[in-house]
Amino acid sequence: MTTRLISRRRVLTGAAALSTAAILPRASLGAGDWRPTETVRLIVPAAAGGTTDVMGRLLAAHLQTAWGQSAIVENRSGGGGTIGATEVVRNKGDGHTILVGNPGPNAIAFTIFRNMAYKADQLQPVSNLIRIPNIVSAHPSTGIKSIPELIAYIKANPDKLNYASSGVGQSPHLTGAWFLQLTGLKMVHVPFRGAGPALQAALAGDIQILFDNLFPSLPQVQDGKLNGLCVTTTERSASAPTLPTMRESAPELAKFDVSSWFGIFLPKSAPDPVVDALNREIKVFLEREDMKKNIAALGARTDYGTPQQFSDFVAAETAKFGAIIKQEGLQMDVN
Repeated sequence: MTTRLISRRRVLTGAAALSTAAILPRASLGAGDWRPTETVRLIVPAAAGGTTDVMGRLLAAHLQTAWGQSAIVENRSGGGGTIGATEVVRNKGDGHTILVGNPGPNAIAFTIFRNMAYKADQLQPVSNLIRIPNIVSAHPSTGIKSIPELIAYIKANPDKLNYASSGVGQSPHLTGAWFLQLTGLKMVHVPFRGAGPALQAALAGDIQILFDNLFPSLPQVQDGKLNGLCVTTTERSASAPTLPTMRESAPELAKFDVSSWFGIFLPKSAPDPVVDALNREIKVFLEREDMKKNIAALGARTDYGTPQQFSDFVAAETAKFGAIIKQEGLQMDVN
């Protein structure tokens, strides 16, 4: 049994409090550092309460203290995150409008949507913030307790298993699709409108296999209500160290690496001093001991990088998800 994590609600509550409190240590600044001259807007392309929102609010609180300017979060959900990203693309790259991005609008959308309102080269990656593994689990009634057992079961019982995800084209769905592509197996995909309904269907046994973000599934695995099969990143999660990775479970899965990641983007026109100043503050933010504790409570790990490193990472993620989407033949309209 894995060690139970700090309450996610506690992290959410802390994020909301920090966004209005000037209690953070001021970062040291050199004479040539750029600073904002008006309110900084952090656009979160998702509803309040999720991980994108939490990270946006924590970073906003840090920037407000570090820069001495108000920093506010604006939630612009819809269109798989593309509505919020479009809002950022339309603004000047003067450092006063920041996108808190994730794989949806910043990697998956470019292949899956037919009617995109922006292109990848209209956004400047600044740095990633965190990465969180996805998790694969099974209803206990299946008797499946590992990925090798899942593979063997599908081979012996074709067309008997189905799997749930939080929706078509979401990271958990593409995790499941890639697993099936690499193994040459088939399961019926049952998409739900969000992670909550998908989890409930799995807990009820209506769906046998669940591909999900680490939360909300991990507590159910810890309580024995679902069998955890693996995490999907290259390394095991500190939150669930007994769960193997997907890639160590079978030879055909040796290159498997999927995570939910949350990073920062600016409009492409942002000049280097703005990009560099924001990148430096992200580094300070992620190195703070209180942030490390909050991030660990989310089941995540920090993932700071230079703008070039993050650009390369996003390009690789876009190519990876693009190949999965094309093989699945997925195409949707932004709505």
